[in-house]
Amino acid sequence: MSGTDVPRARDPGDPVPGAPSGLVPAGRARPAIPRGVLILVALAAGFVVAFGIHLVSGILGPLFLALVLTIAAFPVRNAMVRRGLPHWLGTLAVVFVIYLGIVGLALLVVVSGAELAGLLPQYADDLAALVADVTDWLAARGVKPEQTQAIASSFDLGRVSALITSLLSDILSLVTNLVFVLALVLFSAMDARGFSETLTTLRTERPAFVSAMMSFTHGTRRYLVVATVFGAIVAVFDTMFLWLVGVPGALLWGLLAFITNYIPNIGFVIGLVPPAILALLEGGWSLFALVVVVYSVINLIIQSVIQPKIVGDEVGLSAVVTVLSLVVWSVLLGGIGAVLAIPLTLLVKALLVDVDPHAQWLGSLLGDRREAPS
Repeated sequence: MSGTDVPRARDPGDPVPGAPSGLVPAGRARPAIPRGVLILVALAAGFVVAFGIHLVSGILGPLFLALVLTIAAFPVRNAMVRRGLPHWLGTLAVVFVIYLGIVGLALLVVVSGAELAGLLPQYADDLAALVADVTDWLAARGVKPEQTQAIASSFDLGRVSALITSLLSDILSLVTNLVFVLALVLFSAMDARGFSETLTTLRTERPAFVSAMMSFTHGTRRYLVVATVFGAIVAVFDTMFLWLVGVPGALLWGLLAFITNYIPNIGFVIGLVPPAILALLEGGWSLFALVVVVYSVINLIIQSVIQPKIVGDEVGLSAVVTVLSLVVWSVLLGGIGAVLAIPLTLLVKALLVDVDPHAQWLGSLLGDRREAPS
């Protein structure tokens, strides 16, 4: 270097002397990935996960159901242990409570369904006369004969019977499918104590994860309590009303109203269709209108006004999120997904939102206004 050369100041991008080759200097920032690319990658990953869930829905559905049932019944075990009973006896009590509920539900569906199957053939003549009246009324108002014939063919007793039978078989398959669930419940109940102890151990190391899991279990229990209480109220009112007006299978339709109460927003419509059809066949349009009106009033007050407000406050999900969760989980898991839409959404929220302190704004966006459980 000559005497006239002035030493050049080191640029932040120059390699650091003595540093390993390829080391990026601290002064040079890595190129940021565009936000749009990140969103597309996240959407693609979500689609792949959703497709995988749908692909193995026959396994995941019963698995999630067993998890929710265990969470719901586990306070029974804790109450027994607090009274000095052994842990193994508390676990057996949890399994017994769940098994008893499943067996009782299966018996009610089978007995009521068999009774209904014997009643349906009696309405063949009534349905034929009703269809004839409807087609004549439509023809008098200018509807083409081929259109009236298409309408008449869609309202034969076989189709009505198939609709009701399909609905009952879905419920019964859900119950009988629980042979797999029964085994899962047994193992879940046995492992629940170990999982609780693991959460206690992780509280100091992973407090956000433990808090999220506690929020999920508490939210699921609160939701199940609210849905069960209001479902029982609706079922009692519907059963008494149907019995008083003489609609066949009142006990079965009350049971259906109880089960569909776990399906947000549209469960009422599912529970209304079969008794409304039978009311039409049994007592004509006047009884049909009476059933629809009374059902609507009962369910509008309880399921559409009171229950959503309490459920939203208890689990921290807005009404819009509830409807979207119903659609998504129904597509992914079928009927079990519809029944478990709220608990499954709470699980996803716990794993993706509650565990990350930087994602708490998403919780508020979903409708969460609750304090995190301690």
